[in-house]
Order: sequence, then structure tokens, then C-alpha cells
Amino acid sequence: MDELLNHPAVQAGLAPFVVALVTAGLLQRLRLSGLAIVAGFAVMVYLVSGFTFEPLTATRKLIWLGIASGLLAIPLSFANGRLWRPALTVLAAAAAVWMSVRILQQQAVFEGLQWGIGCALYVGWLVFWMDDLESSPVRAASAAMALGLGTGAAAVVGASALLGQYGLALGVAASACLLIMFVTNRHLSSGRMFTLPLALTTGLIGCLAVLTAQLPWYALPVLGAIPLAARLPVSTKLDVRLQSVQLSVCTLACAAGAVYLSWRINGAPPL
Repeated sequence: MDELLNHPAVQAGLAPFVVALVTAGLLQRLRLSGLAIVAGFAVMVYLVSGFTFEPLTATRKLIWLGIASGLLAIPLSFANGRLWRPALTVLAAAAAVWMSVRILQQQAVFEGLQWGIGCALYVGWLVFWMDDLESSPVRAASAAMALGLGTGAAAVVGASALLGQYGLALGVAASACLLIMFVTNRHLSSGRMFTLPLALTTGLIGCLAVLTAQLPWYALPVLGAIPLAARLPVSTKLDVRLQSVQLSVCTLACAAGAVYLSWRINGAPPL
């Protein structure tokens, strides 16, 4: 059993998928199915490294920021207000700088400033535009699946297996939610408890893969286009199944573009 649980395909694929599937199904009546993202990510972290604070590395900051954002988003999913979206954007940008501050301090002042601003803008961008999808479950799930899978696969190709597992687990968890909607032909509740941890965590993964691995920085704008691709017009007369297929094709095309850019620089990862 231990050997099975230590297999990367189980840690970043099967386990997050099953946990997210069960979580989304059980919590749907409570309108908390968006927590499937955090649940899928948490079980992957538990299987890979466990939950520890010390030493508080950039990777551990990433983990705790992702989980904390999911808990914070629970009340925010039921709160209305125009200021929440820009406030979350600013907080996400600050979180990106906090996560990477030790790495940035090791670089020249101007270069570190550039990377810090770039990370803040990228993570803030994802949180801002994913929040725009929080009331559109199919669009949110399609974007989340592509963003997770694209970030994870690009990180793996960029020589960071651990960060790749984090991203893939998020994408797989989102795909479980999308599968439920496809099978039932009905919407799942999503809200900020779905979009906020997904956007924040994938954004942090992408930044960390650029700073510490070999993911080219210009793959991030391609990944950043995924929430916009999920906003492409799709007829509301179509049923949920057809909407999910059309939106998934658009968003996964952006994810594939980011993976290609990483592969073009780094080549195929060792298996």
C-alpha cells in the first residue's frame, strides 16, 4: 500500500481526483462543493510531504497560502460587494512577493525588483480574472482544469517535478468537478472557495517554477490567457455538456501553448 501511495500518478492524479469527486458530491447541497479544490490539493500535499511549518521555505509558504485562501473564501463566497475583487487582487499580489522574497533577495536589486513586480502582476491577474468566473461554474471549472494541468505540466517539463505535482493535482481536482457537471448536465456551486485558491495557488506555482526551475517566464502570459479564454461567448441555449466541451477546448489550447513553450526550451522531461 505504501508503495502505491508513493507513486506520483496516485499522489498527483488518482488521489486528488477521488477526494475532489467525493467532496464536491457530498457538499453540493450545502453549496460548498467549491472546497473540492482545496481538498484535492490538501490530500496531495499530505501524500507528498505532509504539513509542516519549519523551515518556512517558499514551497511551504505556497502550500499554506493555498489552504488559507480556501478557508478565507468560504465566507467570501456568500458575500457581495464591489470591493472584494480588487482587494483580493492586491492581497494575492502581496502574497506572491511574500512567498518569493528570500529568493528575490539573493538577486541584484534591480533584477529582484523586476521579478517581484512580475510575480505580483501575474498572480494578481489570475485572481482578478478567475474571480470574474466565480458565478459561472462551467466556465470556472474549465478554466481551473486548464490552468492547473497547464501549470503543472509546464513545471514538470521545466524540471520541477514537485511543483508540477502541485499544479497537476489542482487541475485534476477541477476536472472532477467538471466531470460531475458533464455527467449530471447540471451546475455545481463554485464561488470564490473554488476560484480563489485555484487562481492563487497556480499563480504561485508558476512564479516559483520560473524563479527556481527552468520554466520560461513567457509561458506565464499564455497561462494567464486561460481565464480570458473561459469568457469566450458560448450560447446559453446549449446544455451544460456542450458548454463544458467548448470551453475546455478553448482553455486547454492555452495550456498546451504554455507546455509547448516550456518543452521548446527544456525538451522532454526524463521519465
